[in-house]
Parts: sequence; C-alpha cells; structure tokens
Amino acid sequence: MNNLTLAVVLFLIGQTLIWFQTNGQFKWEWFANNILILSVVGGTIISYTFILGTKYAVEHFEGLLWPGRFLGFALGISSFAILSYYFLGEGITWKTATSLTLSVCIISIQLFWK
Repeated sequence: MNNLTLAVVLFLIGQTLIWFQTNGQFKWEWFANNILILSVVGGTIISYTFILGTKYAVEHFEGLLWPGRFLGFALGISSFAILSYYFLGEGITWKTATSLTLSVCIISIQLFWK
C-alpha cells in the first residue's frame, strides 16, 4: 500500500473506533458502564492509529501537515454521519448532507489539487 492509502485506512479506523468509544454509551449498556476501560484501552489504540495515519499522510504530502489534517477531519465527518445513521438511527438532514458534501470537496481538494 502507498502512504496515502495507509493514512486513509488508519484515519478511518481511528475515526470509527473513536465513534464507538464516545457514542457507544447511547447504544450499549456495557459502554456506559465501562467508561474508564474505554478511555484507557481505547484511547491508547485510537491515538496510535492517528499517530501512524498522520505519519503516512505527512510522508505522502511531502512534509506538509495541513493536507493530512483536512483529510482526517473530512473522513471523521463522513464516518460519523454513516455510523450515527446506522447505529443510532439519526437521519441525514439537509444541513448534514451539505456538510458531507463539503467534506467530500475537502477530501478531493487535498487529494487532487497539486
């Protein structure tokens, strides 16, 4: 895999894990009752994925931090919307759809604008 692919995969894993860590309490009782375990164990794993994702993003974007940050942000917005809809039944409003469209634009700018 190239650095960009690794960065995207790691950012998506991190964003998905953090969604479960922070929002699982609203779906599953175990999450609500085990906040300390989730923060210590989950936080370590999540931090590791973001640190590695950032490393690969910076390598891909030739030492620049901002493109990877925007990429991680946009992937986070997208994954949050999908996971919130799927697990908690939160629909996509026009405001959310607009934000998702903008996040796709941000990803596209970072990936294709040289």
